Amino acid sequence: MSGPNCSGIVADVTDPAAMEAAHREVVARHGRLDAVVANAGIGAHAPLGVITEEQFDRTFAVNAKGVLFTVRRSRCCRPAARSVVIDSTASVRPAAAGTGPYGGAEAAVRAFVRSRIQDIKGSGIRMNVLSPGAVDTESLRRALAMAQGAGAVPGAVRRTGEGNPTGRIAEPPEMGEAVAFLCSDTSGFIAGVELFANGGTAQV
Repeated sequence: MSGPNCSGIVADVTDPAAMEAAHREVVARHGRLDAVVANAGIGAHAPLGVITEEQFDRTFAVNAKGVLFTVRRSRCCRPAARSVVIDSTASVRPAAAGTGPYGGAEAAVRAFVRSRIQDIKGSGIRMNVLSPGAVDTESLRRALAMAQGAGAVPGAVRRTGEGNPTGRIAEPPEMGEAVAFLCSDTSGFIAGVELFANGGTAQV
């Protein structure tokens, strides 16, 4: 966050009481919600016979249930507010063996949003899903360093993008621009879609 009008509130998306309190605090500070972006997500990966119940439950709690607790306070939103849920290409194309719980949670999010747009019918609020592929973030680079060693990270990032029709992975600002589009009047008649911002990976 940056800028004189930015402020932060710490809340656990898996805790409904904490999210209720966060929404109340936002309204107390600003009077309303113009846009909500649900962006919390984790990945606990392990083969089917190894994944633990705790890992499975935690993945679904953050990635699926956390979306519900983040977006359900529609009454705090002004009419014509926007809501964007950050999902993943794994909703339709799990990345690799051992990522089943993550892919399952992301698919659940997609189905939830398609149902949710019926719940908010007539409110003027729009909700959509943005599903990135690989994005060159610090968290991705840390994960690659842990898995392959720090020296292997540049090559691993390059190889990650080689199978993409664009020949590269995404940069974080590109995801921000996609969110801004879905929150703008330009997308005023788009609702309930899953926008794949992954350079075509999910389409080939």
